[in-house]
Amino acid sequence: MSRPARVGRGLASLIPDSALDVDTTPATREGPRVVPLDELRANPEQPREVFSSEELEELAESIRIHGVISPLIVRRQDGRYILIAGERRMRAAALAGLTEVPVVVRDADDSKTQLELALVENLQRSDLDPIESARGFQRLVSEHGYTQDEVAKAVGKNRATIANAIRLLNLPDFVLTAIREGGISAGHARALLPIAEEEDDLRNLLAKVMSQNLNVRQVERIVGDQVRTPPVISTERRRKEHAMEYAEKLLREALHTSVLITPTKKGGGRIQIDYSDAEDLERLIGRLRGEAA
Repeated sequence: MSRPARVGRGLASLIPDSALDVDTTPATREGPRVVPLDELRANPEQPREVFSSEELEELAESIRIHGVISPLIVRRQDGRYILIAGERRMRAAALAGLTEVPVVVRDADDSKTQLELALVENLQRSDLDPIESARGFQRLVSEHGYTQDEVAKAVGKNRATIANAIRLLNLPDFVLTAIREGGISAGHARALLPIAEEEDDLRNLLAKVMSQNLNVRQVERIVGDQVRTPPVISTERRRKEHAMEYAEKLLREALHTSVLITPTKKGGGRIQIDYSDAEDLERLIGRLRGEAA
Protein backbone atom coordinates (compact mmCIF):
# COMPACT_ATOMS: atom_id res chain seq x y z
CA MET A 1 0.00 0.00 0.00
CA SER A 2 1.50 3.34 -0.98
CA ARG A 3 1.53 6.25 1.43
CA PRO A 4 0.19 9.75 0.68
CA ALA A 5 2.87 12.08 -0.56
CA ARG A 6 4.59 14.08 2.19
CA VAL A 7 4.87 17.76 1.33
CA GLY A 8 7.19 20.38 2.82
CA ARG A 9 10.09 20.38 5.28
CA GLY A 10 10.64 21.73 8.77
CA LEU A 11 7.31 21.04 10.48
CA ALA A 12 6.92 17.85 8.52
CA SER A 13 10.11 16.48 10.03
CA LEU A 14 8.58 16.81 13.50
CA ILE A 15 5.52 14.73 12.68
CA PRO A 16 5.71 10.92 12.81
CA ASP A 17 5.81 9.19 9.44
CA SER A 18 2.76 7.21 10.50
CA ALA A 19 0.63 10.25 11.26
CA LEU A 20 -0.98 10.35 7.83
CA ASP A 21 -0.36 6.80 6.67
CA VAL A 22 -3.41 5.18 5.15
CA ASP A 23 -4.72 2.45 7.43
CA THR A 24 -4.63 -1.09 6.09
CA THR A 25 -8.17 -1.73 7.27
CA PRO A 26 -10.91 -2.99 4.94
CA ALA A 27 -12.19 0.57 4.59
CA THR A 28 -8.87 1.80 3.17
CA ARG A 29 -7.42 -1.22 1.31
CA GLU A 30 -9.15 -0.08 -1.87
CA GLY A 31 -6.54 2.65 -2.21
CA PRO A 32 -7.12 6.09 -3.77
CA ARG A 33 -10.25 6.52 -5.84
CA VAL A 34 -11.66 9.33 -7.95
CA VAL A 35 -14.93 10.91 -6.84
CA PRO A 36 -17.04 13.82 -8.17
CA LEU A 37 -16.38 17.15 -6.48
CA ASP A 38 -20.10 17.65 -5.88
CA GLU A 39 -20.13 14.56 -3.64
CA LEU A 40 -17.61 16.15 -1.26
CA ARG A 41 -18.57 18.17 1.79
CA ALA A 42 -16.19 20.45 3.72
CA ASN A 43 -14.79 19.30 7.06
CA PRO A 44 -16.88 20.79 9.90
CA GLU A 45 -13.81 20.36 12.16
CA GLN A 46 -11.46 22.23 9.81
CA PRO A 47 -8.95 24.12 12.01
CA ARG A 48 -7.84 26.40 9.20
CA GLU A 49 -9.85 29.64 9.21
CA VAL A 50 -8.24 31.67 6.41
CA PHE A 51 -7.66 30.59 2.81
CA SER A 52 -5.63 33.10 0.78
CA SER A 53 -7.27 33.74 -2.59
CA GLU A 54 -3.84 34.37 -4.12
CA GLU A 55 -2.46 31.07 -2.84
CA LEU A 56 -5.59 29.23 -4.00
CA GLU A 57 -5.22 30.65 -7.49
CA GLU A 58 -1.53 29.63 -7.58
CA LEU A 59 -2.46 26.10 -6.51
CA ALA A 60 -5.30 26.03 -9.04
CA GLU A 61 -2.85 26.91 -11.82
CA SER A 62 -0.57 24.07 -10.70
CA ILE A 63 -3.54 21.69 -10.65
CA ARG A 64 -4.52 22.74 -14.18
CA ILE A 65 -1.08 21.63 -15.33
CA HIS A 66 -0.31 18.64 -13.10
CA GLY A 67 -3.65 17.63 -11.60
CA VAL A 68 -4.21 16.85 -7.89
CA ILE A 69 -1.07 14.89 -7.01
CA SER A 70 -1.84 14.16 -3.34
CA PRO A 71 -5.27 12.58 -2.68
CA LEU A 72 -7.70 14.26 -0.34
CA ILE A 73 -8.54 12.35 2.86
CA VAL A 74 -12.25 11.74 3.42
CA ARG A 75 -14.75 9.65 5.37
CA ARG A 76 -18.11 8.29 4.27
CA GLN A 77 -21.39 9.63 5.63
CA ASP A 78 -24.91 9.15 4.27
CA GLY A 79 -23.72 8.25 0.79
CA ARG A 80 -21.42 11.27 0.55
CA TYR A 81 -17.81 11.99 1.39
CA ILE A 82 -16.92 14.33 4.26
CA LEU A 83 -13.52 15.97 3.93
CA ILE A 84 -11.01 15.28 6.70
CA ALA A 85 -7.96 16.90 5.11
CA GLY A 86 -7.31 18.69 1.84
CA GLU A 87 -9.82 21.54 1.76
CA ARG A 88 -7.32 23.86 0.08
CA ARG A 89 -6.80 21.30 -2.69
CA MET A 90 -10.57 20.82 -3.01
CA ARG A 91 -11.16 24.57 -3.39
CA ALA A 92 -8.27 24.95 -5.84
CA ALA A 93 -9.50 21.97 -7.88
CA ALA A 94 -12.89 23.66 -8.22
CA LEU A 95 -11.16 26.89 -9.30
CA ALA A 96 -9.16 24.91 -11.86
CA GLY A 97 -12.41 23.59 -13.37
CA LEU A 98 -12.02 19.97 -12.26
CA THR A 99 -15.18 17.96 -11.70
CA GLU A 100 -13.57 15.08 -9.80
CA VAL A 101 -10.60 14.55 -7.48
CA PRO A 102 -8.62 11.61 -6.05
CA VAL A 103 -9.45 10.67 -2.44
CA VAL A 104 -8.47 8.13 0.20
CA VAL A 105 -11.19 6.95 2.58
CA ARG A 106 -10.36 6.89 6.28
CA ASP A 107 -12.30 5.67 9.30
CA ALA A 108 -13.03 8.81 11.36
CA ASP A 109 -16.52 8.52 12.75
CA ASP A 110 -16.10 10.98 15.62
CA SER A 111 -15.35 14.68 15.47
CA LYS A 112 -12.22 14.50 17.63
CA THR A 113 -10.57 12.03 15.23
CA GLN A 114 -11.58 14.22 12.32
CA LEU A 115 -10.15 17.33 14.01
CA GLU A 116 -6.95 15.49 14.96
CA LEU A 117 -6.35 14.27 11.41
CA ALA A 118 -7.08 17.71 9.96
CA LEU A 119 -4.64 19.32 12.39
CA VAL A 120 -1.90 16.84 11.55
CA GLU A 121 -2.36 17.26 7.82
CA ASN A 122 -2.39 21.06 7.97
CA LEU A 123 0.60 21.21 10.32
CA GLN A 124 2.54 18.86 8.11
CA ARG A 125 1.95 21.15 5.17
CA SER A 126 2.63 24.32 7.23
CA ASP A 127 -0.85 25.55 6.26
CA LEU A 128 -1.95 26.80 9.70
CA ASP A 129 -0.95 30.10 11.25
CA PRO A 130 0.00 30.04 14.97
CA ILE A 131 -3.48 31.08 16.12
CA GLU A 132 -5.28 28.49 14.01
CA SER A 133 -2.94 25.85 15.44
CA ALA A 134 -3.51 27.08 19.00
CA ARG A 135 -7.29 27.05 18.60
CA GLY A 136 -7.16 23.57 17.14
CA PHE A 137 -5.08 22.30 20.06
CA GLN A 138 -7.41 24.04 22.53
CA ARG A 139 -10.47 22.42 20.93
CA LEU A 140 -8.96 18.97 21.38
CA VAL A 141 -8.48 19.81 25.07
CA SER A 142 -11.72 21.63 25.86
CA GLU A 143 -14.19 19.88 23.54
CA HIS A 144 -12.76 16.38 23.31
CA GLY A 145 -11.06 15.85 26.67
CA TYR A 146 -7.47 15.49 25.47
CA THR A 147 -4.65 16.28 27.86
CA GLN A 148 -1.86 18.46 26.49
CA ASP A 149 0.37 15.37 26.48
CA GLU A 150 -2.19 13.53 24.34
CA VAL A 151 -2.44 16.47 21.93
CA ALA A 152 1.35 16.53 21.66
CA LYS A 153 1.44 12.82 20.87
CA ALA A 154 -1.38 13.11 18.34
CA VAL A 155 0.29 15.85 16.29
CA GLY A 156 3.90 14.78 16.80
CA LYS A 157 5.09 17.71 18.91
CA ASN A 158 6.34 18.07 22.47
CA ARG A 159 4.08 19.15 25.32
CA ALA A 160 5.85 22.50 25.84
CA THR A 161 5.08 23.47 22.23
CA ILE A 162 1.40 22.70 22.75
CA ALA A 163 1.26 24.57 26.07
CA ASN A 164 3.02 27.63 24.63
CA ALA A 165 0.68 27.65 21.63
CA ILE A 166 -2.46 27.52 23.76
CA ARG A 167 -1.14 30.29 26.05
CA LEU A 168 -1.24 32.67 23.08
CA LEU A 169 -5.05 32.58 23.29
CA ASN A 170 -4.81 34.54 26.57
CA LEU A 171 -3.81 37.61 24.56
CA PRO A 172 -6.40 40.17 23.37
CA ASP A 173 -7.79 39.93 19.85
CA PHE A 174 -5.74 42.87 18.54
CA VAL A 175 -2.52 40.98 19.37
CA LEU A 176 -3.83 37.76 17.82
CA THR A 177 -4.67 39.71 14.68
CA ALA A 178 -1.11 41.08 14.53
CA ILE A 179 0.21 37.51 14.70
CA ARG A 180 -2.10 36.26 11.97
CA GLU A 181 -1.26 39.17 9.69
CA GLY A 182 2.47 38.63 10.18
CA GLY A 183 3.09 41.86 12.09
CA ILE A 184 4.73 39.95 14.95
CA SER A 185 5.83 36.37 15.49
CA ALA A 186 4.50 33.87 18.00
CA GLY A 187 7.76 34.42 19.92
CA HIS A 188 7.03 38.15 20.21
CA ALA A 189 3.51 37.33 21.39
CA ARG A 190 4.74 34.97 24.12
CA ALA A 191 7.06 37.73 25.35
CA LEU A 192 4.00 39.99 25.70
CA LEU A 193 2.02 37.54 27.84
CA PRO A 194 3.11 38.96 31.24
CA ILE A 195 1.32 42.24 30.42
CA ALA A 196 -1.68 40.63 28.67
CA GLU A 197 -4.13 42.29 31.09
CA GLU A 198 -2.59 45.78 30.79
CA GLU A 199 -4.31 46.76 27.55
CA ASP A 200 -2.90 50.30 27.21
CA ASP A 201 0.67 49.14 27.89
CA LEU A 202 0.16 46.21 25.55
CA ARG A 203 -1.11 48.38 22.69
CA ASN A 204 1.75 50.84 23.10
CA LEU A 205 4.41 48.16 23.19
CA LEU A 206 2.87 46.28 20.26
CA ALA A 207 3.00 49.44 18.16
CA LYS A 208 6.63 49.96 19.18
CA VAL A 209 7.55 46.36 18.33
CA MET A 210 6.04 46.66 14.87
CA SER A 211 7.29 50.18 14.06
CA GLN A 212 10.84 49.59 15.29
CA ASN A 213 11.09 45.95 14.24
CA LEU A 214 12.19 44.87 17.73
CA ASN A 215 13.40 41.30 18.18
CA VAL A 216 12.02 38.90 20.78
CA ARG A 217 14.87 39.45 23.27
CA GLN A 218 14.34 43.22 23.17
CA VAL A 219 10.62 42.74 23.86
CA GLU A 220 11.39 40.41 26.77
CA ARG A 221 13.67 43.04 28.34
CA ILE A 222 11.09 45.81 27.96
CA VAL A 223 8.31 43.65 29.42
CA GLY A 224 10.59 42.57 32.26
CA ASP A 225 11.32 46.20 33.13
CA GLN A 226 7.60 47.05 33.05
CA VAL A 227 6.69 44.13 35.30
CA ARG A 228 9.38 45.07 37.83
CA THR A 229 8.41 48.76 37.86
CA PRO A 230 5.57 49.59 40.30
CA PRO A 231 2.50 50.78 38.37
CA VAL A 232 1.72 54.49 38.39
CA ILE A 233 -1.39 55.10 40.48
CA SER A 234 -3.82 57.48 38.80
CA THR A 235 -5.33 60.53 40.49
CA GLU A 236 -8.79 58.95 40.26
CA ARG A 237 -7.59 55.79 41.97
CA ARG A 238 -5.92 57.81 44.75
CA ARG A 239 -9.14 59.77 45.28
CA LYS A 240 -11.14 56.56 45.65
CA GLU A 241 -8.59 55.13 48.09
CA HIS A 242 -8.72 58.30 50.20
CA ALA A 243 -12.54 58.15 50.19
CA MET A 244 -12.45 54.58 51.49
CA GLU A 245 -9.95 55.54 54.19
CA TYR A 246 -12.18 58.44 55.27
CA ALA A 247 -15.27 56.15 55.34
CA GLU A 248 -13.40 53.66 57.52
CA LYS A 249 -12.39 56.50 59.87
CA LEU A 250 -16.01 57.65 60.24
CA LEU A 251 -17.22 54.13 60.99
CA ARG A 252 -14.43 53.49 63.50
CA GLU A 253 -15.29 56.70 65.35
CA ALA A 254 -19.02 55.94 65.31
CA LEU A 255 -18.72 52.30 66.40
CA HIS A 256 -15.55 52.52 68.50
CA THR A 257 -14.04 49.42 66.87
CA SER A 258 -11.89 48.39 63.96
CA VAL A 259 -13.58 48.61 60.52
CA LEU A 260 -12.27 47.45 57.13
CA ILE A 261 -13.90 48.32 53.80
CA THR A 262 -12.96 46.09 50.83
CA PRO A 263 -14.30 47.40 47.47
CA THR A 264 -14.81 45.17 44.42
CA LYS A 265 -14.25 45.93 40.75
CA LYS A 266 -18.01 45.93 40.10
CA GLY A 267 -18.59 48.91 42.40
CA GLY A 268 -19.77 47.05 45.48
CA GLY A 269 -17.73 45.75 48.37
CA ARG A 270 -17.66 44.36 51.89
CA ILE A 271 -17.52 46.05 55.31
CA GLN A 272 -15.82 44.08 58.10
CA ILE A 273 -16.61 45.20 61.68
CA ASP A 274 -14.59 43.65 64.52
CA TYR A 275 -15.88 42.90 68.03
CA SER A 276 -13.99 41.53 71.02
CA ASP A 277 -16.65 39.41 72.78
CA ALA A 278 -20.40 38.80 73.08
CA GLU A 279 -20.91 41.90 75.16
CA ASP A 280 -19.11 44.01 72.56
CA LEU A 281 -21.29 42.50 69.83
CA GLU A 282 -24.44 43.48 71.76
CA ARG A 283 -23.04 47.00 72.07
CA LEU A 284 -22.48 47.21 68.30
CA ILE A 285 -25.98 45.95 67.56
CA GLY A 286 -27.37 48.59 69.89
CA ARG A 287 -25.34 51.25 68.08
CA LEU A 288 -26.68 50.11 64.71
CA ARG A 289 -30.23 50.19 66.08
CA GLY A 290 -29.70 53.75 67.25
CA GLU A 291 -29.62 53.01 70.95
CA ALA A 292 -27.51 55.15 73.27
CA ALA A 293 -24.11 53.74 74.21
